[in-house]
Formats: sequence, C-alpha cells, structure tokens
Amino acid sequence: MDVNEISFENLPKAVAHLASEIAQIKTMVQNVQKPESKEKRIPIGIDEVSRIIGKAKPTIYTLVRQRKIPCYKNGKKLYFFEEEILEWISKGKKENHTGN
Repeated sequence: MDVNEISFENLPKAVAHLASEIAQIKTMVQNVQKPESKEKRIPIGIDEVSRIIGKAKPTIYTLVRQRKIPCYKNGKKLYFFEEEILEWISKGKKENHTGN
C-alpha cells in the first residue's frame, strides 16, 4: 500500500496493512538470534601476567601489595584477568606534553 493511497474511505484497509506489517516486523525481531555472550573470563596466573607486562614476579607482588594492579585473591592464590591487565597498562600511558 502506498502512502498516497491512504484516504478516509480506505483507512480500515490502511490500518489492517499497518497491523500486518507490524506483525511481520515483530516476527522478524523475535526470530533474530541473540548475540552470544562474551567469552567467559578465564583467570590467568602471575606467570602469565609477568610475561604480559614484562616484569618479574617480585615486582608484580609489590604492585599487588600497593594495590596498583587489578587482581583477585582466593586463599593464597592470586588471579588476574588479561583484559583488566591490558586496560591497566593502557591507563598508565603517559601524555606527551610539548613545552612552550
């Protein structure tokens, strides 16, 4: 149905057409698959963090004690998430300031 065809006389037909279109759109939206959730976050150990940031394990333990690096502790074991470590690295980027 064309927009130019709508008049008072054919209003019921136009409404029926719109209802049909809405039903089709609703069906299409319901049939769209939901995007799969992000990959499960798998914790990494201190050895992997050491490799990623290029620092020795004692340095990482110091950063943990100073609460400067994102980590989690369960009992005596430390856990890290790679995406958090990479974000932590990017937040530490120094700005290049040009002096006048």
